[in-house]
Amino acid sequence: MSRLRQSILGKTARKASWLKGFLVLLVLVCGCTVGPNYRTPVVQTPSAYKEAANWKPAQPNDQNLGGNWWTIFKDPQLDELELQVNVSNQNLKEAEAQYQEARAVLRYSRADYYPTVTAGLSGTRTRVSSRRPPPSSIFDGITYNDYVLPVDLSYQVDVWGRVRRTVESYREQAQASAADLATVNLSLHADLAVDYFQARSLDAEEQLLTSTVKQYQDALELTESRYQGGLSSEVEVQQAKTQLDTTQALAIDVGVLRAQYEHAVAILIGKPPAEFSLPPLPLTAPPPTVPVSLPSELLERRPDIAAAERRVAAANAQIGVAKSAYYPVISLTGGGGFESSSITTLLNGPSGLWSFGASSLGTVFDVGRRRAFTDEARAGYDVQVAAYRESVLTGFQQVEDNLAAVRILENEAKVQDEAVVAAQRSLDLSNTRYTGGVTSYLEVTIAQSAALSDEVTAVNILGRRMANTVLLIQALGGGWDRSSLPERPECCGKLVTGNSALPAAEGPRDRRPASN
Repeated sequence: MSRLRQSILGKTARKASWLKGFLVLLVLVCGCTVGPNYRTPVVQTPSAYKEAANWKPAQPNDQNLGGNWWTIFKDPQLDELELQVNVSNQNLKEAEAQYQEARAVLRYSRADYYPTVTAGLSGTRTRVSSRRPPPSSIFDGITYNDYVLPVDLSYQVDVWGRVRRTVESYREQAQASAADLATVNLSLHADLAVDYFQARSLDAEEQLLTSTVKQYQDALELTESRYQGGLSSEVEVQQAKTQLDTTQALAIDVGVLRAQYEHAVAILIGKPPAEFSLPPLPLTAPPPTVPVSLPSELLERRPDIAAAERRVAAANAQIGVAKSAYYPVISLTGGGGFESSSITTLLNGPSGLWSFGASSLGTVFDVGRRRAFTDEARAGYDVQVAAYRESVLTGFQQVEDNLAAVRILENEAKVQDEAVVAAQRSLDLSNTRYTGGVTSYLEVTIAQSAALSDEVTAVNILGRRMANTVLLIQALGGGWDRSSLPERPECCGKLVTGNSALPAAEGPRDRRPASN
């Protein structure tokens, strides 16, 4: 009896030793990850912006574009409206939901790191036929119960890094989605600022036209009085009346665009246009000076460029997923539980059962399917690299475009202001000449038209300067920084988008290359 016991113990020890060795081997093999490690694609970066000559450089402690960048305009009404975008804008909520969806997909794929365990309980009562072959079996005609409480475990060992590369890819995609959310956030706030300043520019134009209408009414009354006194003709009266009516029509027409911009602002802050009104506030102050950083910093400042780069990293990880298909799949299975004919003895020691196994399955012949899958992954990576480099070039173009626009419009505004002064002086002289009977009223109407046109142009230039300043801030990233991307989106926390905190993960992105 003792010899039998020693034999059983010896077999058990040999099995345990084999199992331990097998697990150690798996741990060593699991350190291998196929596929290329990620390196950020090289892009051509200029040393300075072409259109930034004599521009104020950004200082390390310059916080003008940090956080709520719109406060640089020092407009309380704009500040109040911008804060409502984070609360009620539906496009922003959609982008946030897409990010949460990407996080969920990441968590789902990450579950493959761990085994799947199932458990159940079943009970059956069975009667065996008395004539069941083979004849005279000891089970013929019996009735029995069978209660089973099984626990099963299955685990696909990540020997070649398929799961790790898959999780890596989805993590990079979630980070790209976080950058997309920041891009949408920046775009919405910029759109609101542009629409707001356009509305204010129209308020200034309407104020100018209304003031001009009053001047033209006075001129018409003077002309009518001169006509009654025989000092002017009816033609001059009609000329004055035409000038007045035309200007009144222009003042009324401003309301069309003004209403559209007001409605656009309402939608951006998540309100029906019928429930929102933007008080008139003529635009008078010039735009502030925007600090401009080096072009190399733009790659860290624009969320759309960061999103494109993260998609390159995700595509790179997919190459590893494709390559892992060349290697066999190693699976571990295990089971245990209890089985008894009586529910009262189900959990007793003698009712226990268990099993353990391992399997390896590899593809021998697939007519080039795996090679095609790998080629597809490599082509997908090339697509994302090209898209990333194009995003960088587009970013540089947008900065250059708006730098040029802001600089040129500033110079144009100075010249236009001189034109306004000259036109007003010409109008004053024409009025004096007409009142003195030296010239006809036609000269006055010509001077009036020129003066009004120059003043309207000056107002429009100011509105364009404000809009281009906003677009320049947007092109520079609006104070966003790449460090706000979540390092582990699957974890809880808050996502910083540059000017708001949204429910998500937070923390700087891990820039370390993947390890083998």
